[in-house]
Amino acid sequence: MQPLLYSELTSWYRLLDPPADHLDEATAYEDALTRGLIGDGETLLELGVGAGHNALHLKRRFRCTLTDVSDQMLALSREINPECEHLLGDMRSLRLHRLFDTVLVHDAVCYMTCEEELLAAATTAFLHTRPGGAALFAPDHLRDTFSESTELIETDEGTRALRCLAWTWDPNPADSVYTVDYAFLLRDGETMKAVHDRHDEGLFPEVTWHRILASAGYAVETISRPVDDDATDQVFLCRKL
Repeated sequence: MQPLLYSELTSWYRLLDPPADHLDEATAYEDALTRGLIGDGETLLELGVGAGHNALHLKRRFRCTLTDVSDQMLALSREINPECEHLLGDMRSLRLHRLFDTVLVHDAVCYMTCEEELLAAATTAFLHTRPGGAALFAPDHLRDTFSESTELIETDEGTRALRCLAWTWDPNPADSVYTVDYAFLLRDGETMKAVHDRHDEGLFPEVTWHRILASAGYAVETISRPVDDDATDQVFLCRKL
């Protein structure tokens, strides 16, 4: 079952995560993918595009094909990226029988909660990357640096307003899954509702990421990604040699 944020609550998604907030991140992805390429490149496949907020900025550089397992999220992406190709598909099994210069797997890769699923997603990316092409995998957390956190998000837009507490925690440090619990208060005019939405996400150490991505066929490099202000975290730039 898909989390509510990607089904019943998609109309609230942009209040939670505005597209403009992704400019610095998308710029870092663009720079990394361009650096990873051998030769020129203009096509990009995104596995798990979500609402299309990275693609909004990446399409200035790449001709984008955008995929996701959620029809509702693809509809959000189409609103802001109408010129891009959108396809419904699961990153674990998608086969387009086409090659791309670059492949991006953003935080949707977090929903791979075991090594078998992670390898399936990596294999999908590899099979769609041309020789000399580059791929980028960007999980939200690594086991090596994970710590519990909470975030308060407050957004108002016309007659609608959102208040959200996002609590990231690890119920069982012995397994490969952590949890993000979202507590939403959603106000629409004079109507208020409270919603709890739980997301179980994969948590793997850096060495596992390298092993899985290499076993799919990539040469792998850990690089830094901007997070907030001067803070960075780690993502994985892959090359298909």
